[in-house]
Amino acid sequence: MSKVAERFLKYVSFDTQSKDEEEQVPSTEKQLVLAKELVKELEEMGASDVRLSEHGYVYATIEANTEKNVPSLGFVAHMDTAPAMSGRDVKARIVEKYAGGDIVLNEEKNIVMTVKDFPFMADCEGRDLIVTDGTTLLGGDDKAGVAEIMTMAAWLLAHPEIPHGTIRIGFTPDEEVGRGADFFDVEGFGADVAYTVDGGPLGELEYENFNAASGKVYIHGVGIHPGGAKNKMKSALLIGMELQSLLPAFENPMYTEGYEGFFHLDQFAGDVEYAKMDYLIRDHDMDKFTQKKELFASAAEFLNKKYGEGTVELKIKDSYYNMKEKIEPYKYLIDIAKEAMEEVGITPEVSPIRGGTDGARLSYMGLPCPNLCTGGYNFHGKFEFIPVQSMEKVVELLLTIVRKFEKIEK
Repeated sequence: MSKVAERFLKYVSFDTQSKDEEEQVPSTEKQLVLAKELVKELEEMGASDVRLSEHGYVYATIEANTEKNVPSLGFVAHMDTAPAMSGRDVKARIVEKYAGGDIVLNEEKNIVMTVKDFPFMADCEGRDLIVTDGTTLLGGDDKAGVAEIMTMAAWLLAHPEIPHGTIRIGFTPDEEVGRGADFFDVEGFGADVAYTVDGGPLGELEYENFNAASGKVYIHGVGIHPGGAKNKMKSALLIGMELQSLLPAFENPMYTEGYEGFFHLDQFAGDVEYAKMDYLIRDHDMDKFTQKKELFASAAEFLNKKYGEGTVELKIKDSYYNMKEKIEPYKYLIDIAKEAMEEVGITPEVSPIRGGTDGARLSYMGLPCPNLCTGGYNFHGKFEFIPVQSMEKVVELLLTIVRKFEKIEK
């Protein structure tokens, strides 16, 4: 088995699911178990300045072995997996030399990944696909990035004859709950520029992302026996449904793509007396993003006028911003990544991220940080999979980028 696949299968055995709405970082103690294992491995392979911060961030350095004055280059990935689905007791298996067609993930539970639902499966014929048993996510987002960076690091440290500048490595917790950069030590990290390795299929290269905010809605209703409820009952559930109806119907993830933003109702729970709604608000364009937040607030204001002040409480919090303006002065990062991809046989596909990465926030913290592919598909769900050959190709890509940076004079 290839080294990167071996590492990946080891890392997905660690349950590192993060948890939303927790004050501490990391949001779950179990993320520290993988963090400590990575520290151990980095020390054993010979990396320097290996450290684990109090908040669960892993940092390491591969010292320069060239006399040239070249930029120090960082690679960043996150250790946690999404709250959307369990990452506990992942039963990964390899479909060797995938012959095409549907894949039965779990015969007992009749869970099948079909080409009808995922036509891009046809592009993976002949490759060795790592899949789940249909009861958990796989964890490729972003343990694939972690495994690829670790494999690159091990190779460089085992081949000191290959000249390179200073390489910084960073692994973060809590990216999936929007807190991956909260305590990232940019100054201590010491990289001039960096890449996150947190994208999808081979070729993805991203330096534009959503402007993002979360919207928390708390609805206070009045419960009373339905037999005598006229002019008395105030159903928090129905008011929540009314709030959703006030938002543009087609500005919804189901109907949007590319640069189109959306309002996404992620959770809705409650009863007549009290209900809570969690929204994601997204747009690449800052003006449209601002307008979306204003519209969201005006919907709550309208309902308070209709049902009484205090019926709807609203909290809107910005999560991250489009990194494009921070990356554009460093467009050479994109040019180098494109050239490296072409050299190793990957077709670059520059596209906007319909989401965000740690790199978006790190770019605003002074560390320009576009995003590279990992090779994975269908993140955050039971149909997640990743070809072994794609991970191997990403390792080759990272090594090629390192080689190209050695030729850049500061």
